[in-house]
Parts: sequence; C-alpha cells; structure tokens
Amino acid sequence: MAHFAKLDSSNKVLRVNVIHNSIAPNEEKGVAFLQTLHGSDTNWKQTSYNTREGEHKLGGTPFRKNYAGVNYTYDSSRDAFIPPKYFNSWTLDETKCVYVAPVTYPTIKTYDDENGDEQEYLIYWDEDNLRWLATTISDSYYYWNPSNLSWISYTP
Repeated sequence: MAHFAKLDSSNKVLRVNVIHNSIAPNEEKGVAFLQTLHGSDTNWKQTSYNTREGEHKLGGTPFRKNYAGVNYTYDSSRDAFIPPKYFNSWTLDETKCVYVAPVTYPTIKTYDDENGDEQEYLIYWDEDNLRWLATTISDSYYYWNPSNLSWISYTP
C-alpha cells in the first residue's frame, strides 16, 4: 500500500490517505489519482509507513525521514516530514528530523516493585525544570540524573 500526506498551504499535514500500489506505483501517479478525487489544487507528498527517525524499520531505504502524521510539517529543503515541536527547549536532530530534549532520555526505564516484579516507570518531560520525571504504580516520584544515569527520589 502507498501512503500520501495531504498538505495545506504552509506544508502542514492535514491527513494521510492509503492507496493500493496498483493505483499508485509511484508518487506522480498517486498524486494525480488523489487530485482527481480531491481537486487539482490539492498538495500531496508520498510518505513511508515504515520510516521513522531516518531509518526504514524493515531494512529498506528510508524515505522522507519520518512517516507523516497529522500536524507534521513537510520541509522541502530537507525533503522530510518533521513532527510537531512540543517543548520550546527541544531542538531538531538534523539527521533524524525529530525534536529531542536537551537532556538525553533515561536509560533505565523499569524498576522492581515490592514483590520483586519488574514494572515500567511512567516517564515524562518537565519543561519548567528541563528534566525527565517518573512516577511508579505506588506513586513514588523521581527525576533523572544524567550525570550518574540514575533516578533520584523526590517529594513533589
């Protein structure tokens, strides 16, 4: 199946349509088909369902850095789909065309609960303090210390 992102006048993705490969064996034919359905003034770009962060997840050739999603932007100078920037402190990784936090994502994502069972932290970004925070199922709170790669307990 071929996937095509419909773009508005500022290259923001409005939707993604899926077309059978027999109708869209290449981008040009897929765009022509979609324009017959939605109007000749519509703007479409093909996107790869299996491409994320500049890599094709099935080992193929990556296409336009990321699979397009609603509110992504198509950047013609990079020929890439770029996700929305959710935090002001995050910067664009030019290689992957995704926004990244100023502090690397934690390497430790699980902990052992009181029964010795492995559980996942609920990890989220704290824009006010520019750090990663986590909670546990028992409502314990932690912040990530990138210097020693560990979670530090704190009381909110």
